[in-house]
Amino acid sequence: MRQPSVNRARVATVSLALVVAAGAAACGPEDNDAKGAGGDSTLRKGGTLTVLNANPQEDFDPARLYTSGGGNVPSLVFRTLTTRNRENGAAGAEVVPDLATDTGRPNKDATVWTYTLKKGLTYEDGTPITSADVKYGIERSFAPELSGGAPYLRDWLIGGADYQGPYKDKKGLDSIETPDDLTIVFHLDKPEGEFPYLATQTQFTPVPKAKDTGTEYEEHPVSSGPYKVVRNENDGERLVLERNPHWSASTDAERKAYPDRIDVRSGLDSSVINQRLSSSQGADAAAVTTDTNLGPAELAKVTGDKELAARVGTGHFGYTDYIAFNPKVKPFDDPKVRQAISYAVDRTSVINAAGGSSLAEAATTYLPNQKSFGYTPYDHFPAGASGNPAKARELLKEVGHPNGLTVTLTHSNDKDFETSPEIATALQDALKKAGITVKLQGLESNDYKDKIHGATSEPGFFLAHWGADWPSGGPFLAPIFDGRQIVQDGANFNTGFLDDKAVNDEIDAINKLTDLDEAARRWGALDKKIGEQALTVPLFHPVYKRLYGKDVKNIVISDWTGVLDISQVAVK
Repeated sequence: MRQPSVNRARVATVSLALVVAAGAAACGPEDNDAKGAGGDSTLRKGGTLTVLNANPQEDFDPARLYTSGGGNVPSLVFRTLTTRNRENGAAGAEVVPDLATDTGRPNKDATVWTYTLKKGLTYEDGTPITSADVKYGIERSFAPELSGGAPYLRDWLIGGADYQGPYKDKKGLDSIETPDDLTIVFHLDKPEGEFPYLATQTQFTPVPKAKDTGTEYEEHPVSSGPYKVVRNENDGERLVLERNPHWSASTDAERKAYPDRIDVRSGLDSSVINQRLSSSQGADAAAVTTDTNLGPAELAKVTGDKELAARVGTGHFGYTDYIAFNPKVKPFDDPKVRQAISYAVDRTSVINAAGGSSLAEAATTYLPNQKSFGYTPYDHFPAGASGNPAKARELLKEVGHPNGLTVTLTHSNDKDFETSPEIATALQDALKKAGITVKLQGLESNDYKDKIHGATSEPGFFLAHWGADWPSGGPFLAPIFDGRQIVQDGANFNTGFLDDKAVNDEIDAINKLTDLDEAARRWGALDKKIGEQALTVPLFHPVYKRLYGKDVKNIVISDWTGVLDISQVAVK
């Protein structure tokens, strides 16, 4: 995603307080498929589901949320044109209709997309949902005072770049047409075959204009989903949802809506969350977390307890942790130096530093190892499990460094098991065997982000990560390797400053495809081709381990989110 950080659709962090608002996975929960965890006729409606989180559900306004697939808690209140398929495993990486009757009908070159709303859709007050409401909901996401959502609509819609939202421009966006109450048509300034994925984001939530209260809308947004907001304290620190009596399962094949009430409590320490879920006393027996992972020490304890181990959901988000090079900085301007470092990396020690093989899987490809991304296996600079220092020394000697190198590795001081000191130290030890002396530069979180995302401040050698806004190679490769997305003044994510016409042209060609399977194949091939330039060294893909209370049933973990889907959960 564009800004892989806590509570952004994106972004996920393998840490004791892991937040995943979106993503994808190569497998569902271990020993916890829906049927085995209660997905059968024993499921009953009723009860209260408690959500124990570290981070508050801030900015609970569909315009401001940065989600994929509709998000987790947000998806209980906000329905969108399309959504993620609420199934375990690979089936969960598919986009399916939500408010719309299908996933969208493109014109020949995928620059015009048409949707038809289902009949009988209503808000929490019983009034009908119309295409004009969807248009208005999208338009208000352009208002500067409601910023925070994904940037794609501004980039893709004709006129989107200059539009300032309905509060300043009453005329609205001409590129969104509503010829009748059930039809909405989008006009794009370039082909976008993956528009159905974009239509899962909360900006596509209908908002009735008469009920819009601007920046205060988040306090009581009008529900189109199975639950409505009855309390929102301290900007999402406490969020209480109750049934929307006008929601009908006949128009919603994805959300099960078993509990009568959802009580989201945030601002908790991650260790406290895991302890409460482990003990499962009182209301905590019917509790889950949507943002807190088990850490290495906690996982070791849980693994040794059969009862607790049976209450761990396992998933994979579409995410890669890697080394990034800035080829404008010596000696990383030399491809063979970058290759030498690639050969020298000891992935076993890196994975151990990330919490062990239960929490991280070795990566040699930039794209995550899941079909929906177009995963194509390759290992251009095979280092094996523990590195190939001899090959690294050989390459360094070829380019005039017979006595090795001294370089500086920039990392974050956050204890996130991703870009943290533990990972940096593991790399330092491995590269030393190849004659590469690594000095470590640890920075506090904000300083680290500012430095690595600044075109003029970016270091030559640093730790980075990237997560997907939806399960496809497009939002993974384009922001990092499309030369036209290099940002000189602002947050830049094309860390290798790659501006290759052939790469840019292939990105454009794939974006035109509406056959998502063919697009995936092409993304995988492009990943393999870019990998030859050694602009990154993929290290690992994270694995997510989440506890849930003993009275929680119907655990579904899809290859889109990698975490428990709150819309499927039932409680005793």
